[in-house]
Amino acid sequence: MPEAHEPIAEHLSSDEAHLARLGYRQELARTWSSFSNFAISFSIISILAGCFTTFGQAWNNGGPVAISWGWPIVSIFILIIGFTLSELVSAYPTSGGIYWWAAKMGGPAAGFFTGWLNLIGLLAVTASVAYGAATFFDLTLSTISTGWAEDYSLNRTFVIFIIIMALASVANIFSSHLLALINNISVWWHVAGAAVVIAILIIVPDTHQSPSFVFTERINNSGFDSGFYWFLVLPLGLLLTQYTITGFDASAHLSEETQGAATGAAKGIWQSIFYSAIGGYVLLLAFLFAVQDPEGVSAGFGGVDVIFGQALGEKAHFTVLLISTVGQLFCATACLTSASRMTFAFSRDGAIPGSAWLSTVRASSKVPANAVVFVAIIGVLITLPALKSIGGVPIAFYAVVSVAVIGLYLAFLIPIFLRWRIGDAFEAGEWTNGAKYKWMNPIACLEIAIISVYFILPFTPAGVPFSDDFAWASVNYAPILTIGTLIVLAIWWNLSAKKWFTGPKHTIDPAVVAAFDD
Repeated sequence: MPEAHEPIAEHLSSDEAHLARLGYRQELARTWSSFSNFAISFSIISILAGCFTTFGQAWNNGGPVAISWGWPIVSIFILIIGFTLSELVSAYPTSGGIYWWAAKMGGPAAGFFTGWLNLIGLLAVTASVAYGAATFFDLTLSTISTGWAEDYSLNRTFVIFIIIMALASVANIFSSHLLALINNISVWWHVAGAAVVIAILIIVPDTHQSPSFVFTERINNSGFDSGFYWFLVLPLGLLLTQYTITGFDASAHLSEETQGAATGAAKGIWQSIFYSAIGGYVLLLAFLFAVQDPEGVSAGFGGVDVIFGQALGEKAHFTVLLISTVGQLFCATACLTSASRMTFAFSRDGAIPGSAWLSTVRASSKVPANAVVFVAIIGVLITLPALKSIGGVPIAFYAVVSVAVIGLYLAFLIPIFLRWRIGDAFEAGEWTNGAKYKWMNPIACLEIAIISVYFILPFTPAGVPFSDDFAWASVNYAPILTIGTLIVLAIWWNLSAKKWFTGPKHTIDPAVVAAFDD
């Protein structure tokens, strides 16, 4: 039997052969280099996006302490999570990534629930990044047009958000090779752009805050009693770090398009986290040192743009916002790429309604165009609540951010735990953690469990159900979407899905797979 398949094996590259062993034929264009694979995760993490758009969450919930101490501490835990995922992608480099690993190690049910959590997280992170880009695009224009600034509305921001999603979709549908090039450029934009922003914030302001302010000042604008500072308020501020350094599973989802994926995708995950953690920390410290009037920043709801307005002249202010906005546009495009590839892979295995349509690959570009459109439309729909606000701040934006963090990290938890449970029987790939998995994996699981509880809590007292000040516009609807979806999935699984979802399906003759193993 093996002899009959030798001609097939001979013309496959090592990457294609590895994919064949996992049960899939090469459908997507494998045109990405290891650097491009790193670049997409680095672009999605995007310190020019998360550090800017969710700065207010940390400022209002903890203040400088939540940033100067919270960022490096949480980054260490995220890097540990990254190392555990790097080991898994090296062993199983498929576009399905997270859910494929879970199904391989824990069976169809584990794969089904992991896949849906990952999909929910990717849909939310794509929407939140694009909405943040729309907000900063609007801010950028406001610095050079008084009329534009005076006519601000959430409706206008939402229209810009829709336009950004549409343009990102076009870029994603056109060409996989073009996307790789865009992400390569994005890396250098983020590196150079962050350096320019830091230099501006060091040179231009007349005065800077003291180290004492940056490393010891505590702020509580949450509305919760100060007695809850350490156990509720400050942890909510850590959403800044946990949200910014996420989306690095993109390296796994693009592994079927990456050359040398068993090592390239593994390095792409942990290196994107490591370099983003360092760059983001320096950038955030520059923000804090540039604060001129802390009370003014709080009055501006903790928005980082208030700091720029205080410390910089019009031209420098515009430059900083422009650099951030372009970086966020790169990030939104990369997020859409990652989410569409996961949608394609999950549909390829029949797990999403309309799978036949969603798993279709465009013949000319070898891109899952239908999956791209699907992600964009869902992203717009789940962000509709951001049309409502409290004092001009769309609380729903932070809810979408929470959904992204909870969905993605819970999806990570399942295969990380399963790999730990398997122990030394796990068949590692070319990149491995060795015996260090014995302490890395349980630490990663514990950190994810803790942050998932915190990020479903109300952000303000007005968001606490049945309280006197309760208002729907203040509700963190992350638990409604995530827990509600899990309940629906559990019902769907028990009534229907478990009868037909058997895990990843082979798209290649099993005999060919067996031939590689002989």
